[in-house]
Amino acid sequence: MTQEERTELQARIDALPSGNITYKTIHTKKYPYLQWQEGGRQRGRRIQEDELETLQDGIEERKRLQAMLKEDSTAANRMQDLQLTTFSRTGDDLRAYIRPVQSLRKRECHALLHDYLYSRSADKVFILYGLRRTGKTTMIRQAIAEMDDEMFSRTAFIQVTAANHLAQLNQDLRQLEKHGFRYVFLDEVTLMEEFIEGAALFSDVFAASGMKIVLSGNDSLGFMLAKNQQLYDRCILLHTTLIPYREFDRVLGIRGMDEYIRYGGTMIVGGMQYDSPTFATQKTTDEYVDSAIARNIQHSLRYDQDGGHFRNLYALYEKNELTCVIHRVIEDINHAFTLDVLTRCFRSRDLRVTAANLRHDRRAPGDILDQADTDAITEQLRQLLEIRNQEEQTVTITDAHRAEIKEYLDLLDLTVDIPIVHMTDFNMRDSRTIITQPGMRYSQAEALISQLILDDTFRTCDLLERNRATERILTEVRGRMMEDIVLLETQAARKNAQVFHLQFAVGEFDMVVFYPQTASCEIYEIRHSTERAPEQSRHLRDEKKCSETASRFGTITGKFVIYRGESKDIDGIQYVNVEEYLRSL
Repeated sequence: MTQEERTELQARIDALPSGNITYKTIHTKKYPYLQWQEGGRQRGRRIQEDELETLQDGIEERKRLQAMLKEDSTAANRMQDLQLTTFSRTGDDLRAYIRPVQSLRKRECHALLHDYLYSRSADKVFILYGLRRTGKTTMIRQAIAEMDDEMFSRTAFIQVTAANHLAQLNQDLRQLEKHGFRYVFLDEVTLMEEFIEGAALFSDVFAASGMKIVLSGNDSLGFMLAKNQQLYDRCILLHTTLIPYREFDRVLGIRGMDEYIRYGGTMIVGGMQYDSPTFATQKTTDEYVDSAIARNIQHSLRYDQDGGHFRNLYALYEKNELTCVIHRVIEDINHAFTLDVLTRCFRSRDLRVTAANLRHDRRAPGDILDQADTDAITEQLRQLLEIRNQEEQTVTITDAHRAEIKEYLDLLDLTVDIPIVHMTDFNMRDSRTIITQPGMRYSQAEALISQLILDDTFRTCDLLERNRATERILTEVRGRMMEDIVLLETQAARKNAQVFHLQFAVGEFDMVVFYPQTASCEIYEIRHSTERAPEQSRHLRDEKKCSETASRFGTITGKFVIYRGESKDIDGIQYVNVEEYLRSL
């Protein structure tokens, strides 16, 4: 505590009664007496019945505050002798560091860190890892803020930099151990060059002697390499990358599916509002991909002494082309998504619906999509989405490179594959890749779609009509993304079920949740609309599709339309608000 807080505490102590309460027996009856020291002499007086309880409470409170002041004084003396070489926070400096986050809501995974700190388990370190801006350091500060005074006095926070060496950390940890510190948090520890090869120091020396060691950082691959080598079976892992809608809603206080689609994926806040969202523009998104993903894998490959992991990427790393290729693979995943959405929009019934809606709009009818050369636009889009600049590469990008980068993105929890089951061929293995940070996907898709205005037909039309047509297409993108989000979060939550997209010869169920143990399933349609329409549930009402599904996946226990409107049951079809559904997971 600060000197001002100590002075205030001493004043509170001085205002409370001192001494002890004893009892004297007179004629078989006990009477309470207050005894205290004054001027070197023992003093005493009889306590009246109506003041006994107040005196007892005051004396107990005085002793409690005196113990608190003594403990703080002991801790202060302990810290005066510390001579640490790394940038460390203890005592008043640490208390000031944690103060700004004390009012923020906690992520759900915070409970795992709390359990580690308060458990009796030894020999293991706790690893807190994930992409940048997903709440790792805030979680550490919140965990420290929960501590009582005694526990806090034995806690140190070390900010590791690339200039630090393992020998420095070893020296500092030994000093902290000698001075009675038992809780040590090392932030950005993977920046240290020797981390992967020397990580066993933290578990085998310090955790084994009773310290609680929490390691955090952005370099997920570095932690995984250390886990497979130096920290095998001696660490507890907590990954922060996946931020589901319910946490976006509850922790940040920002509601709405479209807001989550536009900005979801990071925990950047100013108070309870977004402060410079990470995915606000294509430029900020690219910067995030570079700093949070590409540089991390490059850093890990640089310091991995074993060299057996991701070996196909070493040639790219040595040619200084690794970052570029990672960017291209992530963009390729998004390009495939965008192309699928837009070609479906331009070539399928969805375009006719959009064109008809624009044509019959009561306030401002338009025929821009009737005029547009959709074949030419689609071909232009295909060319736009090609991976280019191959002539500039000194290393040919192979499927092995792509597979290893995809493996790394899966390791980050940045990408997840959702199965697509084909009713016409159960042996067909198909899936679609979902990027778990929706803001990243949306900003890149939005940037690609903006290229559509370069089409000659679009450019000759009225600006208002061009904007309305583009917004219609973006709505289609948001609809597909909402479908992906529901699939992803349902799969993560339903551990005892199989979650997949079911494709028929004609038509589809957007989501099926199959429970093998009970031989039952639920079928879903997912719509971005805020209004109910019979067409939304037409597949759910199709007796042939339902019969085929039941014969393969058991009794259908529920038929659902997830959309953005009000939850309501209509003729056996349960319409469920998407935000309510995701919060319930």
